[in-house]
Amino acid sequence: MIDEFAKNNLHGRLRRDREALLWKLDGLSEYDARRPLTVTGTNLLGLVKHVAGVEARYFGEVFDRPSPERLPRWQDHSDGSDLWATEDETRDHIIGFYRRTWEHSDATIDELPLDAPGHVPWWPEPHADTNLFAILVHVLGESNRHAGHADILREGLDGRTGMRAEHEKGIDEEARAASCAKIERAARSAAPIKAENS
Repeated sequence: MIDEFAKNNLHGRLRRDREALLWKLDGLSEYDARRPLTVTGTNLLGLVKHVAGVEARYFGEVFDRPSPERLPRWQDHSDGSDLWATEDETRDHIIGFYRRTWEHSDATIDELPLDAPGHVPWWPEPHADTNLFAILVHVLGESNRHAGHADILREGLDGRTGMRAEHEKGIDEEARAASCAKIERAARSAAPIKAENS
């Protein structure tokens, strides 16, 4: 009973984070969805591409249920190529791949018990042998982490925040400016105190 509760709860949160990540692309120009937004090149469409590949591998190869879609070898991503979209990769293609991956992942999650054994060849020993529970937690953490990255990137682009469209509130620029000013004052006030205590 607890296993089904745990599985349903983790799976539900994974579904929530998938939708939140995709929502961050909503209404963006092709350029804004793809352009580097940090010094390391992090971008919104690249985050979606990366998380899609993560899910495809962890809920596919790890449980000997390979993705029906052709994936590059996991060793070939050491160059970071799974973190950005080439000119030939359309937004629709990447989103479509992510959604099709959900179907495959969901089938793996639904069909296997939490203690189903899996093997992660890219994890070091003695951690390579694992189970569905550990992989669900791992992929949820990965998805949640990157959904958080996407939230910050989107906020930097146009100020939009939140997890779902139905909970989004209008942007009150005046209130945001006042809040940021208050936080800035607190940071400046704390800075000399920290320097004295060092």
